[in-house]
Amino acid sequence: MPEPHILAAILWALILAGAGGALTSIGPWYRNLKKPSWQPPDWLFGPAWTVILSSAAWAAILAWDGATSDADRKIVIGLYVANFIFHFLWSPLFFALKRPDLALRESFLLWASVVALCVGVLPYSALASGLLVPYVLWVSFATYLNYVIVKLNGPFHSQSLTQNESS
Repeated sequence: MPEPHILAAILWALILAGAGGALTSIGPWYRNLKKPSWQPPDWLFGPAWTVILSSAAWAAILAWDGATSDADRKIVIGLYVANFIFHFLWSPLFFALKRPDLALRESFLLWASVVALCVGVLPYSALASGLLVPYVLWVSFATYLNYVIVKLNGPFHSQSLTQNESS
């Protein structure tokens, strides 16, 4: 049986990946949004998130193993809990509520949580910090993509109730 911190890291990644997939609806509303020509194909997002979240889970294990005190381990846990919350919130805002504008605002919190992870685990494991760099880069890219979608399609505040009712 794996150690509890290894199980926790695996569950962290599986829950985020599963929830992200379950809460992402590529239906008519999403397909009708104007998107930039440089947006990756829809099929790429699942594999990208799988690799990123797997790397982040590995980073959690390395950071935990590198933490030498309970206080240090609480820091690692706190960073991952905050990131879990902000990561989890994005898909429901964008897809379920059909509010890319709110998802954009939230994505800055997600980005800050990923940067905090990357910097926060560095004292415990340089490799863990390095494993989180693709997460920072992908969320940076996704935030910019979200921004462009908002600019091409907004405003959403007046449209969201009508669109939610008709979907």
